[in-house]
Amino acid sequence: MGQVTRVRRVGQSILLFATTTGYQTRAFEQAAAAVGVDLIYATDRCHALDDPWRDRAIPVRFQDEGPAAAQEVLAALDDRAGRAAVAGVLAVGDRPVVLAARVARELGLAWHGVSGVRVSRSKLLTRGRLIAADLPVPWFFSMPLDTPVAAVADRLRFPCVVKPLGLSGSRGVMRADSVEEFEAALVRVRELLLRPEIRALRAPEHDEVIVEGFIAGREYAIEGLLDHGALRVLAIFDKPDPLDGPFFEETIYVTPTALGDRARREVAGTIAHAAAAMGLWHGPIHAECRVNDAGVFVLEIAARPIGGLCARALRFATSQHDDVISLEELLMRHAIGESLDGYGREAGASGVMMIPIPRRGYFKDVNGVDEATRVEGIDDVMVRLAKCCRPVPGDEIVGYISLGRGITIHRTDCKNVANLMKDPERFTPVSWEGVNETSFRVELQVDAWDRTRLLEDLSRTFAEAGINILEARCLVDHPMVKNRFVVEVGDTTTLKNVVTRLRNVDSVFDAYRVVPGG
Repeated sequence: MGQVTRVRRVGQSILLFATTTGYQTRAFEQAAAAVGVDLIYATDRCHALDDPWRDRAIPVRFQDEGPAAAQEVLAALDDRAGRAAVAGVLAVGDRPVVLAARVARELGLAWHGVSGVRVSRSKLLTRGRLIAADLPVPWFFSMPLDTPVAAVADRLRFPCVVKPLGLSGSRGVMRADSVEEFEAALVRVRELLLRPEIRALRAPEHDEVIVEGFIAGREYAIEGLLDHGALRVLAIFDKPDPLDGPFFEETIYVTPTALGDRARREVAGTIAHAAAAMGLWHGPIHAECRVNDAGVFVLEIAARPIGGLCARALRFATSQHDDVISLEELLMRHAIGESLDGYGREAGASGVMMIPIPRRGYFKDVNGVDEATRVEGIDDVMVRLAKCCRPVPGDEIVGYISLGRGITIHRTDCKNVANLMKDPERFTPVSWEGVNETSFRVELQVDAWDRTRLLEDLSRTFAEAGINILEARCLVDHPMVKNRFVVEVGDTTTLKNVVTRLRNVDSVFDAYRVVPGG
């Protein structure tokens, strides 16, 4: 078998509408290079700044979706290579789709229509189109954010689900089994929709919520491409974790689906019917549905591809070529009109585990991902190092699969490993790989007889070993002193070396590694 042919398409460009915070922009840059086209960004940034990211993007404001905004994009294209050079349009995320649809229409390029993408962004409009198409829909009603519960109490049935009208996926979605839970859910949704970053979008749909009956059953995600109205299913993802509320954070996507052939055809047919009813016509779609004995219930269909890092779970190949291509490259080839006949998802299963957020807080950092592990059977994995034992390269380690938290790496002598052995099937072999270029946090204790300038000598010893001190605490119990340090080291060799040096410092009688809190 051969390889996928790479041809430079001189003068051809793809116009990509994306928010500045999108995960997938780098993947699209790589895909554009593989396809041989130029990539032109249209992103929401300040037009007064002179190319702050050095990507020559066209500055747009996605809250401005009218014809005038589209004309501004076209004028910017004319100032560059010219609008005729644009061979295809793509959009990442929900906010850019209306402007992308307007520009595609002006350029005469096949893409979703303006009306269709507007429907896709509104749960209320979507429900109306599904009813008109005679597709199953739970009971529902919409209400302004400030509506008193007493005003809708006679319309409530339980269990029900409260959903922000304009947010995608499961963001802000909550189940209520009583009036009290319904009231609490409304409070949380109001807090979410009144956040400054959401109010800044100035979208009227963020002033309402939709209340609907809870749909029992298994949930599935469908990734597809519409080609002049015909649906090509790229993948059906199972969601193995039961999503029964009260919150609906998605944790695991797995493909291929365990659905049988008949059920797969029913899901695909329902999604195709719903997409047509909504007015979606050409380009990527991402759909969510629930399946039970009453049929396939479409939750939403977005006029964009699957978001963020989840796209890495999808790669495609043909029987004639050894190479696999990314979802982004497949979308680009489709956007410029290439035939995708023969392309299919690569053989073998793939999946994504997303880490839910257990509570409010601020993201600080993630350590040890790039260099941490090689896990058999997994191409790309979100891995975290256990805080209870803080492993570093050179330690003997084991991986533990936590539901919703990815793979946690422990030292084999960690006391928590013994406690986790009640679920032995969750352990997976892992190993350190490659040359370490990242530092790991380790806690050390230095016990010594107290003396003048001891702390200065200990600090100098760390510095001479090339080790950075993050924290230092001293507890004096005359004539002794216990010094606790949190430091950054690259591996166990560096760690052992500095421990030896510390033990040779005058008045120190012991230095050793400790577990946090030990």
